[in-house]
Amino acid sequence: MRNLVFFDLETKRTFAEVGGRENFQALGLAVAVTYSSASEEYSVYMEKDVDALIEELTGADLVVGFNLKRFDYEVLRGYRPLPPIPTLDILEDIYQELGFRVGLDALAKATLGVGKSAHGLQSIEWFREGKVDLVIDYCRQDVELTRLLYEYGRENGYLLYWDERLQVNRRIAVSWG
Repeated sequence: MRNLVFFDLETKRTFAEVGGRENFQALGLAVAVTYSSASEEYSVYMEKDVDALIEELTGADLVVGFNLKRFDYEVLRGYRPLPPIPTLDILEDIYQELGFRVGLDALAKATLGVGKSAHGLQSIEWFREGKVDLVIDYCRQDVELTRLLYEYGRENGYLLYWDERLQVNRRIAVSWG
């Protein structure tokens, strides 16, 4: 059985605090959550657990996430170089199909009928307030939405997004076998 690992992380700081988008490595890991299809379990990682997190990711047959390559992996590179990781980045696939980015919340609402529970800036506020349990819950929900979107796309060959201009749901073809 293949081990698919679904992954998301939340940061300690915003881009504004670290001098812009070129300073991903300074954002800092607040919380990371994974879901392994092999064990059917979630794992939670804090900053002190970065090595164990990277070990899980590199041991997966495939890591699935949303904006992994341009965000999550860049944050992790602030801790150590990353070896090659077999990755399906849902946002990257959608961008290649449409030519523009569609957010996780928009995809989840249109495809699954449920949206995100909060946003990344709220997560940073919770972390600063010591409400790490809320950050973990939020991150876990994003991992779950990502997993459900992946499974829907794999089974149906498409995802949906809301087209603001036409005021309709539109299909995005995906081929995740």
